[in-house]
Amino acid sequence: MNSRPSTKPEDSGTSPDPGLLSIYLNDHLAGAGAGVELMDRIARAHRGRDYEPQLTELAREVREDGRTLRACMEALGVRRRSSRTALGWAVERVGRLKLNGRVLSRSPLSDVLELEAMRLGVEGKAACWRSLHALARTDTRLDADLLEELIQRARRQSQLLEALRARVAGHVLTPPPGG
Repeated sequence: MNSRPSTKPEDSGTSPDPGLLSIYLNDHLAGAGAGVELMDRIARAHRGRDYEPQLTELAREVREDGRTLRACMEALGVRRRSSRTALGWAVERVGRLKLNGRVLSRSPLSDVLELEAMRLGVEGKAACWRSLHALARTDTRLDADLLEELIQRARRQSQLLEALRARVAGHVLTPPPGG
């Protein structure tokens, strides 16, 4: 008997549960909705800064990515679950309540935390695109080339968010000279 754990996925001999794909995509759709709200808020909070155009474009892309996910769901016959979307909206709203040193005004730390949260969201979105890309190998209802483009775009979005996060964190978290 082999005592080493198997690195192969379990094969129970049954076909995949289509309900799992529905749950997975609806969870990502909820996250996409929260991401749109968060990205719009980030872009508004950084108006007038030299990187405002990058954030405005990123907000546009995030909205477009949400529409693309809905189109993928429709192509796959996956029904949208409004309860999950509402939950994503609520989570985004609760996420605005941060213990960041300010009660009545926006803290500069909010800029850092929101960029970090958005980057995490984009990484999750990229994972969804990769999952759908793998599915596209056997499911012709999905466009593998489009999904590859979306994977690359998410990679670029993540890099941009990290560069902006590092820049903002450097300004917010670096103590003033002599302080």
